Amino acid sequence: MAKDKARYFTFLLYPESIPTDWEQKLELIGVPIAVSPIHDMDEKTDKSKWVPDDVVRNGKHYKKTHYHVIYVAKNPVTVDSVRKRIQRTLGIQSVAKVQIVVRSVESMYLYLTHESKDAIEKHKHKYSKSDIMLLNNFDIDRYITLDVEDKDDMLNDVCDLIDDHDIANMRELRRFVRLHGAEYSLPSMKIINSVLRAHTGLIRLYFDAVYQERRYGRQDIDVDKETGEIQD
Repeated sequence: MAKDKARYFTFLLYPESIPTDWEQKLELIGVPIAVSPIHDMDEKTDKSKWVPDDVVRNGKHYKKTHYHVIYVAKNPVTVDSVRKRIQRTLGIQSVAKVQIVVRSVESMYLYLTHESKDAIEKHKHKYSKSDIMLLNNFDIDRYITLDVEDKDDMLNDVCDLIDDHDIANMRELRRFVRLHGAEYSLPSMKIINSVLRAHTGLIRLYFDAVYQERRYGRQDIDVDKETGEIQD
């Protein structure tokens, strides 16, 4: 039977089974790769899965220390092909659980730090995004796909931010996203631009409204609560 082929894969690396220069060796493969922070705080809450070689700290059992890796092949290949390539590069015992990414690269990327939906629901330990290692120009923005509803929600969020924080132009919006984007769960400006591009007229109206208020002051509107009419 023909084996399934794909371009997006994930696998585990165990620190004790890889060479000291494993990062450089991975980079020489020449494909985009993302490596998680080292996972050394993955607690085993299910006692039935405890085994003698678990890491035990303060009476709690933890999974064997490991890295999660996302691997983007240049062309569709099999799981066996990826496994053999990593083994040739890092050693026969280096890689485990090579799998095709079945959901989305974006979801798998979030799992690198346990920020994916399922990891959050299971209250898994959260790791730092700054410790993710990106090789060969891995760019998560390339693999994020938004449906119509996602785009509408993002557009509404951006319009709310412009209104709430008195953002008057694209330069101010870029600075805001760079400084505070994570606080509002915003993606990169590259993704935001792809959504706003189709709504430049609307965004211009929001920017202009902020500019007018800065120049002439805020004009509060008096509305009759019973009729809804605007009062002079």
